[in-house]
Amino acid sequence: MAAPRSVVVDMARLLRDEDAAAASAAKGAEEDSPNGKRPKPDRFPLSRGELAVFVGVFFFFTAGLYCIYKTMPAAEYGRIKLPRTITDLRVLKDDLSMYAKEHPAKFILGYCSTYIFMQTFMIPGTIFMSLLAGALFGVIRGLFLVVFNSTAGASSCFFLSKLIGRPLVSWLWPEKLRFFQGEIAKRREKLLNYMLFLRITPTLPNLFINLASPIVDIPFHIFFLATVIGLLPASLITVRAGLALGDLKSVKDLYDVKTLLMLFLIGLLIIIPTLFKRKRIYE
Repeated sequence: MAAPRSVVVDMARLLRDEDAAAASAAKGAEEDSPNGKRPKPDRFPLSRGELAVFVGVFFFFTAGLYCIYKTMPAAEYGRIKLPRTITDLRVLKDDLSMYAKEHPAKFILGYCSTYIFMQTFMIPGTIFMSLLAGALFGVIRGLFLVVFNSTAGASSCFFLSKLIGRPLVSWLWPEKLRFFQGEIAKRREKLLNYMLFLRITPTLPNLFINLASPIVDIPFHIFFLATVIGLLPASLITVRAGLALGDLKSVKDLYDVKTLLMLFLIGLLIIIPTLFKRKRIYE
């Protein structure tokens, strides 16, 4: 009677082993698949040391910004707030226009510091700062200020991400990072063209490009040139729109279908050399 019992026990154990093996194989296939999504870990990705670096850099920038703001007259300092709507922006423009005329150097210092701070730490609202530049300084000076601050802020974000960004980007956008890494690997010889395409067109968010570029080993000089040149078209559109704040109802009005098609056309003209290069390689 012992033999049948042993057979039943062995069969049950075998079935359990097969189920476990099937579950393990399915999990491995999902992780190996390029379309498979890995669940984000519950634990915050930054270590204590990386978090300390971020807090230290943030405190340093915040202290500098506070010192610059305190040089402004109390009346003007009390009116400053980051705009979140076109209406907020109109009010801010009316409040600061006289101060910008009477104290242009101090105002530009405060404006640039705020813009770079927001860009470095990924604070939403830089598009309103670009509109404000057009409203207060006109097209030429406004465009120069926007491109300068956008490039400086993006560069600060690049180096901050180089210090502590890898675990954070891998945690937030794992699939997008793998896609970006693959595209960069295929276009190493014409990397500047591809980066210009990304900067000019809204294919990938600028925030993601700033954070992910050092992680996928994009050289800083390529990143810098692509940022300076690639942001010119969109910055020009935004600065020109700032001249007519009264006619602007929403930020969405800045990029209509015609404007987006024009940006993509410019981007395609820039990326065509990389497509021909890949075609010759395959042939």
